[in-house]
Amino acid sequence: MADTPPLLLVVGLGNPGNGYAETRHNVGFWFVDRLAESGDARFRSESRFHGEIAELTVDGERLRLLKPATFMNLSGQAVAAMARFYRVPAESILVVHDDLDLPAGEVRVKVGGGHGGHNGLRDIVSRLGSRDFVRLRFGIGHPGHREGVTGHVLSRPAADERAAMHDALDSALAELPQFVRGDWQAAMLHLHGRKVR
Repeated sequence: MADTPPLLLVVGLGNPGNGYAETRHNVGFWFVDRLAESGDARFRSESRFHGEIAELTVDGERLRLLKPATFMNLSGQAVAAMARFYRVPAESILVVHDDLDLPAGEVRVKVGGGHGGHNGLRDIVSRLGSRDFVRLRFGIGHPGHREGVTGHVLSRPAADERAAMHDALDSALAELPQFVRGDWQAAMLHLHGRKVR
């Protein structure tokens, strides 16, 4: 039985432009790009939603994908615009983002909660007026000191970190049927217990 309403919208967080494409901060974009490819869907620019959108069908359900083009700190502008237009409740939104508090290669599902200092999440909470969306958190590791955070998130991961992160992406994509049903407990059981390679 689903713990929450079915998933209707998947938002990958990142920064637009080739200069940011391979950086740790863009792992949310990596996920939705892979998700679109799995369903032969293609992103197209949509100005009213301040980003790029795509649609695919998973287990008979329509799933909308969004990559905000607002840069990370204004991600909520795009999310709120799309949620309002399609009348998507916060509980049916999955936001995919990087997480400094997790080692590279770890992935976690979290239902609701605060923004944890993540500027993209902070803006989404503010503009949606809700914390009830689901988060898919991909670990990127921490540089060890606060002053190094900006440089860390905006740089490319080392080869071993990148391999671990892509393994985490594969594991998360395998949980797509559970995501679509809103069966977050099942997804947590599988993802939180996996071994990081």
